[in-house]
Amino acid sequence: MKYNPILRATAKYLIGPIMLFALYVQFHGDFGPGGGFQAGVFFAVAFILYALIFGVTNARRVAPMWLLRLLSAFGVLLFGGVGVVSMMLGGPFLDYSVLSHDPEHGQHLGILLVEAGVGITVAAVMMLLFFSFTGRKA
Repeated sequence: MKYNPILRATAKYLIGPIMLFALYVQFHGDFGPGGGFQAGVFFAVAFILYALIFGVTNARRVAPMWLLRLLSAFGVLLFGGVGVVSMMLGGPFLDYSVLSHDPEHGQHLGILLVEAGVGITVAAVMMLLFFSFTGRKA
């Protein structure tokens, strides 16, 4: 994209609040609408906006492909790991109540970890898709 000072200044003011809103949606997901998927999309949108305004090369320096692949795998492992741990503690797969001494605390911990895994995976995969498409020759 051509150098445009208005777009650059606007993006600098928008990227931070978009990421902050993504964190709000992530951690508010077990109390209201939202959660990992929506937060992951918002977080990826902040990086995609950065790439569109400041260049894909600069964005790839901030979030290299190897890191995005690692994060996407980590998110899936976190999601599945919560289920495996709950099975190892004597409950069914993804039964969060066995994760803590109090079933209610276990529910909160389990949903927090599962939503974190979903959010990390969605954000990483969305950025991987964007970077894959921008790297293609037309």
